[in-house]
Parts: sequence; structure tokens; C-alpha cells
Amino acid sequence: MIGERLRRTRAAKGLSLRALSGQIGNRVSGQAIGKYERDEDMPSSDVLTALARALGVSDDYLASAPDLELEGVEFRKEISSARREQEIEGRALHAVERYLAVEDLLGLRSVDWQLPRGAPYPVGDLRDAEDAARSVRREWTLGNDPIPNLAELLEERGVKVLSLDLDGIDGLAARVRRRGREPVRVIVVRHDTWSERKRFTLAHELGHHLLDLAPGVPAEKAANRFASALLMPADAIRAEVGAHRSSISLGELVNLKIRFRVSVQALTYRCKDLGIINAATFSELFNTFAERGWRSPPFKEPACLDWDVERPKRFERLCYRSLIENIISEARAAELLGITVAELDRRLDQSEGSDEACRS
Repeated sequence: MIGERLRRTRAAKGLSLRALSGQIGNRVSGQAIGKYERDEDMPSSDVLTALARALGVSDDYLASAPDLELEGVEFRKEISSARREQEIEGRALHAVERYLAVEDLLGLRSVDWQLPRGAPYPVGDLRDAEDAARSVRREWTLGNDPIPNLAELLEERGVKVLSLDLDGIDGLAARVRRRGREPVRVIVVRHDTWSERKRFTLAHELGHHLLDLAPGVPAEKAANRFASALLMPADAIRAEVGAHRSSISLGELVNLKIRFRVSVQALTYRCKDLGIINAATFSELFNTFAERGWRSPPFKEPACLDWDVERPKRFERLCYRSLIENIISEARAAELLGITVAELDRRLDQSEGSDEACRS
């Protein structure tokens, strides 16, 4: 039965039943497609082919039973509609499916989720989220230094990190249940944003995976506190800034941003949470940030980290490996990566301009 696969694939494309009907030339109605999705009816072979072509997948894919289920989804920002939520979840699940398929093609054992000792950490108030971040740093032997590349670190620890075009939200955390196997931990980040924002989103979503919240503890605030403590350890911040400050300059904040690889705004929140600055200083700084346009899209502060700095790269590397080892074709590799064959060739041939880059 194709119902669940059809529903998920349509949702991932952001199409309504009526829109999908239009995509196949109204060969069948939206109502009929709804019956296919509920497994109340089956499409004929020519309609199945038309649906698959409209959705950009193969007939076999659409006719196969899904092996994955998305569960425990936590969005970084509230979604405006159930349809939009289903679209984002469908796209995330489709991306995970491709990731796991490439691992299987290479005969690789999927990296196991390395749950830090003591996790999930019980959180009765926001200070417990701070303690949880400290425990993660200790268990993963991170010390107090800034984390160079958080996306790579999480991939090494068994989290599937995906970068997708997300309009209106910065990211999400979820588990993907696999038939007969351990669930996969997934974090999705928005592709087209500054890497300091991606880093905070990655740490925030990791908090959702690791915190066990008591009733009444606000999940988003707890995840934010965890992220702040993970990226900006209290001892390191106090060593740089001091225990108490009556004021702090923008220049100093920008220099701290370069060191810790977080936004000026995240640093300011951290200083407030640690009691380094008071509420009046915090408010004054945020008024300045608003005046300079740093609090509004595209959130461009001084010394922004380019989007590519925290781009997850493991899936891309696996696709290149599968291609070079003749396991998949160029067309299949491009499809998996969501790019054209021409762009794939450009990425594979990095010789152009390399001599000049080495000389600079």
C-alpha cells in the first residue's frame, strides 16, 4: 500500500491534494489522491507513474513501504500551520532516508548515538540546564575552550545533522525510528543563515535531545540556557569579561564573538544570565542592537561567520565516496545532494583557482 509514502512525499513538497492533482494534469482528483493516502484505494499504474514524476521520485520508491518514522519533533520556533509542519517534517524525513541509504550502499555501520553519561539530564529549573551543559563538556572532554566546529562534533557523536532551506524557523530536533534498529537522532538547521546562529541552533536542539524536563519547565528556555552554557562556559566568560560589569562596549562584545563564535546577542544574554551585567545594561545594549538592525533579518552583525563554516559535510562526503567507488551514478549523486550534475562536477573539480589560493 502506498498511502503513507505518498502522503509524506506530497507533504515534503508542500503540495495540497488539489495542487498535486493539477501537477498530473487532473488525471485524478484531489479527493481520489486523498483516498490513495488513506489506503482506501490504489492508483492505476499510469497514475502511479504520473504521481511519482510530479513528486520527483521513482515508481518503486512511491510504491514501497516506509521504514522510518519521525517522532519527538521539537521546532526552534512555533510553526504557523499543521500543513507547514508536515512539509518540514516530510522534508527532514526524506533527507534522513537518503543519508541512511548512502551509509547502507557503502556498507557502513551508522554511527551510534553516543549519549553522554548521566543523560538524559533531569531539569527542575534553568540552573539544571546549565549543569547539564557542563556535564556534556566533561563527558565529551571538551574542556572550557570554544568548540571549533559543532556540526562535525555532533556528527562524530552519532547525530545526523542536516542543512535544509527552512523559511521562518532556524531548526528542529527529532528522533527517527527504524524498523528493528536503534532510533537515529536528528538535528536540522537552516541553510541560509550565519554560522553563529547555526551553532546556537545546533546546541539548542542538542539540549532537546539531552534534557528531561520536569512539568512546568519551559522547554525553549531550558534549551536556550543549555546552548548558552555549552557554547560559552561560565568560567571562560568570567575569565574574559569579569564577574561584574556596569557597562560593556560593542567592540569588546565583537571581539568576544570572534573568540566564542556566537552572536553578540547570545553573548549579551549570557552575561545577563551569569549576573555579569544587570537588567538595565542588558536593555540598553539590546536597544542599540535594534537600532543597528542586528535583531531583524538577515541578522547581520559585525564579524559574521559565513554560512559555510557550520555546514554539515559528512553526508556530502559519503555521496562523493559512493560516486568515486562507482556505487552510484553521477545523476544519482546529484539527486541525493539536491544539486545539478554540472554543480556536482564543479564541486568535485577543485583545481581551478587552487594555485592562487595557495599563494595568497
